[in-house]
Amino acid sequence: MYPTSGGKLKSTHLERSAYLYIRQSTLRQVYENTESTKRQYALKKKAAALGWSDDSIITIDSDLGQSGASSEDRQGFKKLVAEVGMGHAGIVISIEVSRLSRNSSDWLRLLEICAITDTLIMDEDGIYDVNDFNDRLLLGLKGTMSEAEIHFLQARMRGGTISKAKRGELKRALPAGYVYDSYDKIVMDPDTSVQNAINLLFKTFERTGSACATVREFNRQDLKIPKRLLCGLRKGELMWNPLEHSRTLRILNNPIYAGIYYYGRQQIKNTVNGKRSLNMPVDNWHVYMPDAHPGYITADQFGQNLKKLKDNCCAYGEDRRKSPPREGPALLQGIVICGKCGKRMSVRYQKNCSKLVPIYMCIKDYIKSGSKVCQTVMGEKIDEEIGVLLLEMLNPLAVKAAIKVQDELDKRKIETDSFFSQQVERASYEAEIARKRYMLVDPANRLVATELESEWN
Repeated sequence: MYPTSGGKLKSTHLERSAYLYIRQSTLRQVYENTESTKRQYALKKKAAALGWSDDSIITIDSDLGQSGASSEDRQGFKKLVAEVGMGHAGIVISIEVSRLSRNSSDWLRLLEICAITDTLIMDEDGIYDVNDFNDRLLLGLKGTMSEAEIHFLQARMRGGTISKAKRGELKRALPAGYVYDSYDKIVMDPDTSVQNAINLLFKTFERTGSACATVREFNRQDLKIPKRLLCGLRKGELMWNPLEHSRTLRILNNPIYAGIYYYGRQQIKNTVNGKRSLNMPVDNWHVYMPDAHPGYITADQFGQNLKKLKDNCCAYGEDRRKSPPREGPALLQGIVICGKCGKRMSVRYQKNCSKLVPIYMCIKDYIKSGSKVCQTVMGEKIDEEIGVLLLEMLNPLAVKAAIKVQDELDKRKIETDSFFSQQVERASYEAEIARKRYMLVDPANRLVATELESEWN
Protein backbone atom coordinates (compact mmCIF):
# COMPACT_ATOMS: atom_id res chain seq x y z
CA MET A 1 0.00 0.00 0.00
CA TYR A 2 1.33 3.40 -0.98
CA PRO A 3 0.72 6.30 1.43
CA THR A 4 -2.02 8.70 0.41
CA SER A 5 -1.48 12.43 0.24
CA GLY A 6 -4.51 13.30 2.38
CA GLY A 7 -5.00 16.50 0.43
CA LYS A 8 -1.47 17.71 1.20
CA LEU A 9 -0.09 17.09 -2.30
CA LYS A 10 -0.80 19.99 -4.66
CA SER A 11 0.03 20.82 -8.25
CA THR A 12 2.74 23.22 -7.04
CA HIS A 13 4.56 20.25 -5.53
CA LEU A 14 4.22 18.14 -8.69
CA GLU A 15 5.71 20.97 -10.76
CA ARG A 16 8.96 20.55 -8.84
CA SER A 17 11.20 17.49 -8.56
CA ALA A 18 10.91 14.62 -6.09
CA TYR A 19 14.16 13.84 -4.25
CA LEU A 20 14.71 10.26 -3.08
CA TYR A 21 17.43 10.05 -0.41
CA ILE A 22 19.13 6.68 0.14
CA ARG A 23 21.69 5.90 2.85
CA GLN A 24 23.29 2.98 4.66
CA SER A 25 25.49 3.56 7.71
CA THR A 26 28.49 1.39 6.75
CA LEU A 27 29.99 -0.20 3.65
CA ARG A 28 29.48 -3.59 5.27
CA GLN A 29 25.75 -2.92 5.44
CA VAL A 30 25.79 -1.87 1.78
CA TYR A 31 27.32 -5.20 0.74
CA GLU A 32 25.51 -7.50 3.19
CA ASN A 33 22.13 -5.84 3.90
CA THR A 34 21.10 -5.59 0.28
CA GLU A 35 17.39 -5.96 1.04
CA SER A 36 17.33 -2.65 2.90
CA THR A 37 18.94 -0.91 -0.06
CA LYS A 38 16.42 -2.47 -2.46
CA ARG A 39 13.53 -1.25 -0.28
CA GLN A 40 14.90 2.27 -0.37
CA TYR A 41 15.28 2.27 -4.16
CA ALA A 42 11.73 0.88 -4.45
CA LEU A 43 10.39 4.15 -3.02
CA LYS A 44 10.78 5.58 -6.52
CA LYS A 45 7.60 3.68 -7.45
CA LYS A 46 5.73 5.47 -4.67
CA ALA A 47 6.75 8.83 -6.07
CA ALA A 48 5.63 7.74 -9.54
CA ALA A 49 2.27 6.62 -8.13
CA LEU A 50 1.76 10.09 -6.66
CA GLY A 51 2.19 11.74 -10.06
CA TRP A 52 5.88 12.42 -10.61
CA SER A 53 7.41 11.32 -13.89
CA ASP A 54 10.60 9.24 -13.94
CA ASP A 55 12.60 12.22 -15.21
CA SER A 56 11.50 14.40 -12.29
CA ILE A 57 12.44 11.84 -9.62
CA ILE A 58 16.05 12.48 -8.56
CA THR A 59 17.83 9.78 -6.56
CA ILE A 60 20.60 10.84 -4.16
CA ASP A 61 22.60 7.77 -3.09
CA SER A 62 26.11 9.18 -2.64
CA ASP A 63 25.89 8.71 1.14
CA LEU A 64 25.83 4.91 1.04
CA GLY A 65 28.32 3.82 3.69
CA GLN A 66 28.11 7.09 5.68
CA SER A 67 26.82 7.44 9.25
CA GLY A 68 23.81 9.66 9.85
CA ALA A 69 25.14 10.91 13.20
CA SER A 70 26.55 14.01 11.48
CA SER A 71 26.21 15.78 8.15
CA GLU A 72 29.92 16.68 8.04
CA ASP A 73 30.98 13.97 5.57
CA ARG A 74 27.61 13.45 3.86
CA GLN A 75 27.82 15.24 0.54
CA GLY A 76 24.49 13.76 -0.56
CA PHE A 77 22.64 15.22 2.43
CA LYS A 78 24.26 18.60 1.86
CA LYS A 79 23.14 18.50 -1.77
CA LEU A 80 19.60 17.60 -0.67
CA VAL A 81 19.44 20.53 1.77
CA ALA A 82 20.76 22.88 -0.91
CA GLU A 83 18.17 21.74 -3.47
CA VAL A 84 15.36 22.12 -0.93
CA GLY A 85 16.63 25.56 0.03
CA MET A 86 16.61 26.70 -3.61
CA GLY A 87 13.00 25.57 -3.99
CA HIS A 88 13.76 22.80 -6.49
CA ALA A 89 12.18 20.02 -4.40
CA GLY A 90 8.46 19.39 -4.18
CA ILE A 91 8.89 16.40 -1.88
CA VAL A 92 11.72 14.67 0.01
CA ILE A 93 11.38 10.89 0.17
CA SER A 94 13.15 8.53 2.55
CA ILE A 95 12.25 5.12 3.92
CA GLU A 96 12.39 6.51 7.48
CA VAL A 97 13.61 9.55 9.37
CA SER A 98 16.81 7.81 10.52
CA ARG A 99 17.97 7.56 6.90
CA LEU A 100 17.89 11.35 6.57
CA SER A 101 19.57 12.17 9.86
CA ARG A 102 20.27 10.87 13.35
CA ASN A 103 21.24 14.33 14.56
CA SER A 104 18.53 16.65 15.89
CA SER A 105 20.21 19.87 14.75
CA ASP A 106 20.56 18.60 11.14
CA TRP A 107 17.01 17.23 11.16
CA LEU A 108 15.39 20.39 12.55
CA ARG A 109 17.33 22.55 10.09
CA LEU A 110 15.98 20.46 7.21
CA LEU A 111 12.43 20.77 8.59
CA GLU A 112 12.79 24.55 8.85
CA ILE A 113 13.98 24.84 5.24
CA CYS A 114 11.17 22.54 4.06
CA ALA A 115 8.65 24.78 5.84
CA ILE A 116 10.03 27.91 4.16
CA THR A 117 10.02 26.40 0.65
CA ASP A 118 6.74 24.45 1.13
CA THR A 119 8.39 21.06 0.57
CA LEU A 120 6.66 17.85 1.65
CA ILE A 121 8.35 14.91 3.40
CA MET A 122 7.38 11.28 2.81
CA ASP A 123 8.39 8.02 4.45
CA GLU A 124 6.85 4.54 4.54
CA ASP A 125 4.15 5.69 6.96
CA GLY A 126 2.80 8.68 5.07
CA ILE A 127 3.21 12.19 3.68
CA TYR A 128 3.88 15.13 5.98
CA ASP A 129 3.40 18.87 5.51
CA VAL A 130 5.95 20.64 7.71
CA ASN A 131 3.76 23.75 7.85
CA ASP A 132 1.04 21.66 9.53
CA PHE A 133 1.52 21.75 13.32
CA ASN A 134 0.53 18.12 13.92
CA ASP A 135 2.77 16.83 11.12
CA ARG A 136 5.70 18.92 12.33
CA LEU A 137 5.20 17.67 15.89
CA LEU A 138 5.21 14.07 14.67
CA LEU A 139 8.33 14.63 12.54
CA GLY A 140 10.07 16.23 15.52
CA LEU A 141 9.27 13.21 17.68
CA LYS A 142 10.52 10.84 14.98
CA GLY A 143 13.77 12.80 14.74
CA THR A 144 14.25 12.70 18.52
CA MET A 145 13.59 8.95 18.59
CA SER A 146 16.03 8.44 15.72
CA GLU A 147 18.78 10.28 17.60
CA ALA A 148 17.98 8.38 20.81
CA GLU A 149 18.13 5.08 18.93
CA ILE A 150 21.75 5.57 17.86
CA HIS A 151 22.59 6.63 21.42
CA PHE A 152 21.13 3.37 22.78
CA LEU A 153 22.92 1.30 20.14
CA GLN A 154 26.27 2.95 20.87
CA ALA A 155 25.75 2.60 24.63
CA ARG A 156 25.04 -1.14 24.28
CA MET A 157 28.08 -1.72 22.07
CA ARG A 158 30.33 0.38 24.29
CA GLY A 159 29.06 -1.41 27.40
CA GLY A 160 29.67 -4.81 25.80
CA THR A 161 33.19 -3.80 24.77
CA ILE A 162 34.08 -2.53 28.25
CA SER A 163 32.59 -5.63 29.88
CA LYS A 164 34.68 -7.88 27.65
CA ALA A 165 37.78 -5.79 28.34
CA LYS A 166 37.25 -6.08 32.11
CA ARG A 167 37.46 -9.86 31.72
CA GLY A 168 40.66 -9.46 29.70
CA GLU A 169 39.06 -11.07 26.65
CA LEU A 170 38.91 -8.10 24.27
CA LYS A 171 41.26 -8.74 21.35
CA ARG A 172 43.04 -5.74 19.87
CA ALA A 173 45.96 -5.23 17.53
CA LEU A 174 49.16 -6.01 19.43
CA PRO A 175 52.44 -4.09 19.10
CA ALA A 176 55.64 -5.69 17.86
CA GLY A 177 56.91 -8.26 20.34
CA TYR A 178 53.53 -9.80 21.17
CA VAL A 179 51.15 -12.25 19.48
CA TYR A 180 48.02 -14.19 20.41
CA ASP A 181 48.38 -17.91 21.09
CA SER A 182 45.83 -20.59 20.15
CA TYR A 183 43.79 -19.72 23.28
CA ASP A 184 43.70 -15.99 22.42
CA LYS A 185 46.11 -15.21 25.25
CA ILE A 186 48.77 -12.51 24.87
CA VAL A 187 52.25 -14.06 24.73
CA MET A 188 55.68 -12.90 23.65
CA ASP A 189 56.50 -13.30 19.98
CA PRO A 190 58.11 -16.74 19.55
CA ASP A 191 60.64 -15.15 17.18
CA THR A 192 63.66 -14.62 19.45
CA SER A 193 65.10 -11.94 17.15
CA VAL A 194 61.98 -9.84 17.78
CA GLN A 195 62.27 -10.35 21.54
CA ASN A 196 65.95 -9.42 21.48
CA ALA A 197 65.28 -6.21 19.53
CA ILE A 198 62.58 -5.05 21.97
CA ASN A 199 64.70 -5.97 25.00
CA LEU A 200 67.67 -4.12 23.52
CA LEU A 201 65.59 -0.97 23.05
CA PHE A 202 64.54 -0.90 26.71
CA LYS A 203 68.08 -1.64 27.90
CA THR A 204 69.51 1.08 25.66
CA PHE A 205 67.00 3.61 26.99
CA GLU A 206 67.81 2.60 30.56
CA ARG A 207 71.51 3.11 29.83
CA THR A 208 71.28 6.35 27.84
CA GLY A 209 68.27 7.88 29.62
CA SER A 210 66.95 9.53 26.46
CA ALA A 211 64.75 8.55 23.52
CA CYS A 212 66.92 10.58 21.14
CA ALA A 213 70.07 8.90 22.44
CA THR A 214 68.42 5.50 21.99
CA VAL A 215 67.65 6.31 18.36
CA ARG A 216 71.20 7.51 17.75
CA GLU A 217 72.64 4.36 19.31
CA PHE A 218 70.47 2.07 17.18
CA ASN A 219 71.24 3.93 13.97
CA ARG A 220 74.96 4.15 14.77
CA GLN A 221 75.08 0.37 14.93
CA ASP A 222 72.67 -0.01 11.99
CA LEU A 223 70.17 -1.89 14.16
CA LYS A 224 66.59 -2.40 13.00
CA ILE A 225 63.33 -2.60 14.95
CA PRO A 226 60.53 -5.04 14.01
CA LYS A 227 57.04 -4.00 12.92
CA ARG A 228 54.18 -6.32 12.02
CA LEU A 229 51.89 -5.02 9.28
CA LEU A 230 48.31 -4.71 10.52
CA CYS A 231 46.57 -4.03 7.21
CA GLY A 232 47.04 -4.09 3.46
CA LEU A 233 47.98 -6.85 1.07
CA ARG A 234 50.85 -8.02 3.28
CA LYS A 235 48.93 -8.04 6.56
CA GLY A 236 50.68 -10.09 9.24
CA GLU A 237 54.16 -9.90 7.69
CA LEU A 238 57.09 -8.82 9.86
CA MET A 239 59.08 -5.82 8.64
CA TRP A 240 62.42 -4.55 9.95
CA ASN A 241 62.92 -0.78 9.76
CA PRO A 242 65.41 1.74 11.17
CA LEU A 243 64.38 3.06 14.57
CA GLU A 244 62.77 6.50 14.60
CA HIS A 245 62.07 8.87 17.46
CA SER A 246 58.28 8.64 17.16
CA ARG A 247 58.42 4.82 17.17
CA THR A 248 60.66 4.86 20.24
CA LEU A 249 58.20 7.04 22.14
CA ARG A 250 55.26 4.81 21.20
CA ILE A 251 57.06 1.72 22.53
CA LEU A 252 58.23 3.41 25.74
CA ASN A 253 54.73 4.78 26.43
CA ASN A 254 52.89 1.49 25.77
CA PRO A 255 51.81 -0.25 29.02
CA ILE A 256 51.53 -3.62 27.24
CA TYR A 257 55.33 -3.99 27.35
CA ALA A 258 55.09 -3.86 31.18
CA GLY A 259 52.63 -6.77 31.25
CA ILE A 260 49.65 -4.45 31.80
CA TYR A 261 46.33 -5.17 30.11
CA TYR A 262 44.44 -1.90 29.75
CA TYR A 263 41.51 -0.30 28.00
CA GLY A 264 40.36 3.32 27.89
CA ARG A 265 43.73 5.07 28.03
CA GLN A 266 42.59 7.27 25.13
CA GLN A 267 38.98 8.43 25.21
CA ILE A 268 36.96 10.55 22.80
CA LYS A 269 35.77 13.82 24.29
CA ASN A 270 33.56 16.45 22.66
CA THR A 271 35.22 19.85 22.46
CA VAL A 272 34.44 23.18 20.83
CA ASN A 273 36.75 22.29 17.94
CA GLY A 274 35.19 18.86 17.47
CA LYS A 275 35.84 15.45 18.96
CA ARG A 276 39.35 14.80 20.24
CA SER A 277 41.16 11.74 21.49
CA LEU A 278 42.57 12.58 24.91
CA ASN A 279 45.09 10.67 27.03
CA MET A 280 43.37 10.00 30.36
CA PRO A 281 45.06 9.54 33.76
CA VAL A 282 45.37 5.94 34.96
CA ASP A 283 42.55 6.37 37.50
CA ASN A 284 40.12 7.12 34.65
CA TRP A 285 41.01 4.09 32.50
CA HIS A 286 38.17 1.61 32.10
CA VAL A 287 40.48 -1.38 32.66
CA TYR A 288 43.90 -1.63 34.32
CA MET A 289 45.16 -5.18 34.94
CA PRO A 290 48.85 -5.48 35.93
CA ASP A 291 50.71 -8.77 35.43
CA ALA A 292 48.11 -9.90 32.89
CA HIS A 293 50.76 -11.32 30.55
CA PRO A 294 54.57 -11.61 30.33
CA GLY A 295 56.26 -8.22 30.16
CA TYR A 296 59.55 -7.04 28.72
CA ILE A 297 59.88 -4.68 31.70
CA THR A 298 58.22 -4.43 35.12
CA ALA A 299 55.46 -1.98 36.02
CA ASP A 300 57.94 -0.05 38.21
CA GLN A 301 60.38 0.26 35.30
CA PHE A 302 57.53 1.47 33.09
CA GLY A 303 56.67 4.21 35.59
CA GLN A 304 60.33 5.24 35.85
CA ASN A 305 60.59 5.41 32.05
CA LEU A 306 57.54 7.69 31.84
CA LYS A 307 58.96 9.98 34.53
CA LYS A 308 62.30 10.11 32.74
CA LEU A 309 60.62 10.99 29.43
CA LYS A 310 58.61 13.75 31.09
CA ASP A 311 61.74 15.19 32.71
CA ASN A 312 63.59 15.09 29.39
CA CYS A 313 60.89 16.95 27.46
CA CYS A 314 60.23 19.79 29.93
CA ALA A 315 61.16 22.30 27.22
CA TYR A 316 58.85 20.85 24.57
CA GLY A 317 55.12 20.41 24.18
CA GLU A 318 52.43 23.01 24.75
CA ASP A 319 51.25 21.37 27.98
CA ARG A 320 54.75 21.32 29.51
CA ARG A 321 56.34 24.63 28.52
CA LYS A 322 57.63 26.88 31.27
CA SER A 323 56.22 29.89 29.39
CA PRO A 324 53.10 30.28 27.22
CA PRO A 325 53.45 28.79 23.71
CA ARG A 326 54.15 30.95 20.65
CA GLU A 327 55.53 33.84 22.71
CA GLY A 328 58.89 35.48 22.11
CA PRO A 329 60.50 38.14 19.92
CA ALA A 330 61.26 35.87 16.93
CA LEU A 331 59.38 37.24 13.93
CA LEU A 332 59.54 34.05 11.85
CA GLN A 333 58.84 31.42 14.50
CA GLY A 334 56.90 28.51 13.07
CA ILE A 335 57.09 29.67 9.44
CA VAL A 336 60.78 29.71 8.47
CA ILE A 337 61.88 26.85 6.19
CA CYS A 338 65.40 25.40 6.02
CA GLY A 339 67.13 26.29 2.76
CA LYS A 340 69.13 23.06 2.79
CA CYS A 341 66.56 20.34 3.40
CA GLY A 342 63.22 22.16 3.13
CA LYS A 343 62.00 21.21 6.60
CA ARG A 344 60.43 23.67 9.05
CA MET A 345 62.94 25.19 11.47
CA SER A 346 62.52 25.56 15.22
CA VAL A 347 63.39 28.62 17.27
CA ARG A 348 65.53 28.86 20.39
CA TYR A 349 66.48 31.95 22.39
CA GLN A 350 69.84 33.12 23.69
CA LYS A 351 70.06 35.82 26.34
CA ASN A 352 72.39 38.66 25.40
CA CYS A 353 72.56 41.60 27.83
CA SER A 354 69.01 41.02 29.14
CA LYS A 355 67.79 40.75 25.53
CA LEU A 356 66.44 37.55 23.98
CA VAL A 357 68.12 36.84 20.64
CA PRO A 358 66.35 34.27 18.41
CA ILE A 359 68.26 31.36 16.89
CA TYR A 360 66.66 29.37 14.05
CA MET A 361 67.65 25.68 14.08
CA CYS A 362 66.82 22.82 11.70
CA ILE A 363 66.65 19.86 14.09
CA LYS A 364 63.89 17.65 12.62
CA ASP A 365 66.30 14.92 11.48
CA TYR A 366 68.26 15.23 14.72
CA ILE A 367 65.15 14.48 16.78
CA LYS A 368 63.79 11.83 14.42
CA SER A 369 66.86 9.74 13.68
CA GLY A 370 69.75 11.14 15.70
CA SER A 371 71.58 12.63 12.71
CA LYS A 372 73.47 15.95 12.80
CA VAL A 373 71.74 19.31 13.11
CA CYS A 374 71.18 20.53 9.54
CA GLN A 375 71.98 24.20 10.18
CA THR A 376 71.77 26.94 12.82
CA VAL A 377 71.17 30.60 11.93
CA MET A 378 71.22 33.65 14.20
CA GLY A 379 67.87 35.36 13.74
CA GLU A 380 68.43 38.95 14.93
CA LYS A 381 69.61 40.42 11.61
CA ILE A 382 67.14 38.32 9.62
CA ASP A 383 64.21 39.58 11.70
CA GLU A 384 65.33 43.19 11.21
CA GLU A 385 65.42 42.79 7.42
CA ILE A 386 62.07 40.99 7.34
CA GLY A 387 60.50 43.75 9.45
CA VAL A 388 61.70 46.46 7.05
CA LEU A 389 60.51 44.44 4.04
CA LEU A 390 57.05 43.95 5.55
CA LEU A 391 56.61 47.65 6.25
CA GLU A 392 57.57 48.49 2.66
CA MET A 393 55.39 45.87 1.00
CA LEU A 394 52.31 45.85 3.23
CA ASN A 395 49.88 48.05 1.30
CA PRO A 396 46.42 47.21 -0.13
CA LEU A 397 47.59 46.64 -3.71
CA ALA A 398 50.46 44.43 -2.65
CA VAL A 399 48.20 42.39 -0.37
CA LYS A 400 45.66 41.86 -3.16
CA ALA A 401 48.36 40.78 -5.62
CA ALA A 402 49.94 38.48 -3.04
CA ILE A 403 46.60 36.77 -2.37
CA LYS A 404 46.08 36.22 -6.09
CA VAL A 405 49.57 34.76 -6.52
CA GLN A 406 49.11 32.53 -3.45
CA ASP A 407 45.81 31.19 -4.80
CA GLU A 408 47.50 30.30 -8.08
CA LEU A 409 50.39 28.60 -6.27
CA ASP A 410 47.96 26.63 -4.10
CA LYS A 411 46.09 25.48 -7.20
CA ARG A 412 49.32 24.32 -8.86
CA LYS A 413 50.42 22.53 -5.69
CA ILE A 414 47.12 20.62 -5.48
CA GLU A 415 47.43 19.51 -9.10
CA THR A 416 51.07 18.46 -8.64
CA ASP A 417 50.35 16.58 -5.41
CA SER A 418 47.47 14.74 -7.06
CA PHE A 419 49.70 13.72 -9.98
CA PHE A 420 52.51 12.41 -7.78
CA SER A 421 50.04 10.64 -5.48
CA GLN A 422 48.59 8.75 -8.43
CA GLN A 423 52.08 7.82 -9.63
CA VAL A 424 53.06 6.48 -6.21
CA GLU A 425 49.83 4.50 -5.91
CA ARG A 426 50.29 2.98 -9.36
CA ALA A 427 53.94 2.10 -8.71
CA SER A 428 53.06 0.47 -5.37
CA TYR A 429 50.36 -1.62 -7.01
CA GLU A 430 52.65 -2.76 -9.84
CA ALA A 431 55.43 -3.64 -7.41
CA GLU A 432 53.03 -5.70 -5.29
CA ILE A 433 51.74 -7.57 -8.35
CA ALA A 434 55.31 -8.33 -9.46
CA ARG A 435 56.19 -9.55 -5.96
CA LYS A 436 53.19 -11.90 -5.87
CA ARG A 437 53.98 -13.34 -9.29
CA TYR A 438 57.58 -13.96 -8.24
CA MET A 439 56.58 -15.61 -4.94
CA LEU A 440 54.16 -17.99 -6.70
CA VAL A 441 56.58 -19.26 -9.35
CA ASP A 442 58.12 -22.73 -9.09
CA PRO A 443 61.73 -22.28 -7.81
CA ALA A 444 62.89 -25.05 -10.16
CA ASN A 445 61.74 -23.10 -13.21
CA ARG A 446 64.70 -20.71 -13.28
CA LEU A 447 63.85 -19.28 -16.71
CA VAL A 448 60.54 -17.91 -15.48
CA ALA A 449 61.87 -17.04 -12.02
CA THR A 450 64.74 -14.99 -13.44
CA GLU A 451 62.41 -12.98 -15.67
CA LEU A 452 59.91 -12.31 -12.88
CA GLU A 453 62.72 -11.39 -10.50
CA SER A 454 63.99 -8.77 -12.95
CA GLU A 455 60.46 -7.34 -13.28
CA TRP A 456 60.08 -7.14 -9.51
CA ASN A 457 63.44 -5.40 -9.06
